[in-house]
Amino acid sequence: MNVPASGRRVLVSGASRGLGRAVARAFAANGDRVAVHFGSREEDAHTTLASLAGGGHTLVGGDLADPSGAAAVVDAAAEALGGIDVLVNNAAVNIRHPLPETPYEEWVAVWQQHVAVNLLATANLSHLAARRMIDQGGGGRIVNIGSRGAFRGEPDHPAYGATKAAVHALGQSLAVSLAPYGIAVASVAPGFFATERVAPRVEGPEGAAIRAQSPFGRVGSAEEIAAAVLWLASPAAEWSSGTILDLNGASHLRS
Repeated sequence: MNVPASGRRVLVSGASRGLGRAVARAFAANGDRVAVHFGSREEDAHTTLASLAGGGHTLVGGDLADPSGAAAVVDAAAEALGGIDVLVNNAAVNIRHPLPETPYEEWVAVWQQHVAVNLLATANLSHLAARRMIDQGGGGRIVNIGSRGAFRGEPDHPAYGATKAAVHALGQSLAVSLAPYGIAVASVAPGFFATERVAPRVEGPEGAAIRAQSPFGRVGSAEEIAAAVLWLASPAAEWSSGTILDLNGASHLRS
């Protein structure tokens, strides 16, 4: 079983902007072909697609919260690319819902949305892509985007922290079950990093406090996270299968 260093067929979920876009660009610059998935931001996804180096990339839309939608996304990506060698589970929702301020009906709906997208969609895409990797017979890689919040807690976003902790655990379970097929599974746990979505917070009144979370006095970049994802998907990273890689600029330490 041999995962090549480049020329791979890569599906990146939630790649219309932010970290997903940076991950897609990193794989494309590495010589891989990328299926750029989007949920509702089709225009942004076209921008991502147009920015990718090389050729042979494709755009795949679909609602990952729907199991049939997840299956359609994997089918479309595999058809366009001729198979799937790498899956990056990046798609996620993160809606503020502190318990003291959130009515019960809203609380229930937010939790259901987080579980459907952050956890179940990750599990479903992993199953669908891994089955293809097994049938292809050449091994593969799955990299999950987790979060620092899974370890330190997210008081304003508890469903996000809880579902990312579940994603970490899922990745470790799959690392054990898929290793005999040459499929390595790992997760990254980023701290605060700059994207379009959080730019107002970083540039606003709370920006100084956010930067001070790290002793480096800054937030991370999407490109730094993407570089780690690219390495975990490489042939050299097979022995890191099952790992949860902290990427938080020493803002939260654990042992």
